Amino acid sequence: MIKAAILGGSGYTGFELLRILGNHPAAQVTTITSRQHKGCRVEEVFPGLNSILNLTFEDPANFRAYSKADIIFSALPHHASMEIAPDLLKNGKRIIDLSADFRLKNANIYEAWYGKHHIAEGLLKKAVYGLPELYRGKIKNAALIANPGCYPTGAILGLAPILKAGIIDTNTIVIDSKSGVSGAGRTASLDTSFTEINEGFKAYKVGEHRHTPEIEQELGLIAGMDVKVTFVPHLLPVNRGILSTIYAQVTSQKNILNIYKKYYKGEFFVRIMSEGVFPNISQVKGSNFCDIGLKIDERTGRLIVITAIDNLVKGASGQAVQNMNIMFGLPETLGLLTPPLSV
Repeated sequence: MIKAAILGGSGYTGFELLRILGNHPAAQVTTITSRQHKGCRVEEVFPGLNSILNLTFEDPANFRAYSKADIIFSALPHHASMEIAPDLLKNGKRIIDLSADFRLKNANIYEAWYGKHHIAEGLLKKAVYGLPELYRGKIKNAALIANPGCYPTGAILGLAPILKAGIIDTNTIVIDSKSGVSGAGRTASLDTSFTEINEGFKAYKVGEHRHTPEIEQELGLIAGMDVKVTFVPHLLPVNRGILSTIYAQVTSQKNILNIYKKYYKGEFFVRIMSEGVFPNISQVKGSNFCDIGLKIDERTGRLIVITAIDNLVKGASGQAVQNMNIMFGLPETLGLLTPPLSV
């Protein structure tokens, strides 16, 4: 049985990790930490997990609490993971980091977008970007996984096949994404309060969202050249889910649907929709699936790719568990076969 520790587990990603790992047949959460809730029972913070897990939030400063863990999920705020990761790795721990601390390979880019000095720059080249459909082979033997951001997951999976095929103009990529409010985290904020969000729909951080360089980094690696995108996120008045509509000018009239089907052949968690069918966030809610629909606008010669994920599952905790399964030689679907919550 894999012993798992969750650091900073009182947020939405922590809840999802508990929900998924609580039913995982080969893993057990032995420790969960939270500065804010140390000493509280898990069910006091997450009533929905009552009778499922027998755990108390520990003080994260108590290293002994998670010293015996086989895998550490770090759901700490940005910059906090890089403070503890070096020592954990020296002590032989394997880490899946759900923050942005190790996603960007260039420390200068991290500092420009996150506004803080990177204090573990030496680990950036060692960290493996945890998108299984692209980096499965590297994930298997990695000690440090940089779990992808939610917006990048949908965007990268939506664009990877056509970038690899080289049949779009990379200068024309526009990513228009809409996310549920849980993507903003669990901390109370006026901007994400019920009255501000309900019956509304707005764009935010236009042209300056922190996930932009992560998207561009990974798309550039796939394309083998620098890639710049226009990325605009929006806030939906729903709890969870991300729908991304991606536009790009095509340079070839190859059968694009077949390209996607071939690229993702054998990938259980990526579902390519039939021609003329497009995903809805309701059909992936609570699941680790990424659904992709395609359309060529014959009039403009523009490809439209639509992806849907649950931002808390495939966009965060579910993907983290998928990575854990790979790291320990388990079937990737283990613990992740819960059907979507939609009817």
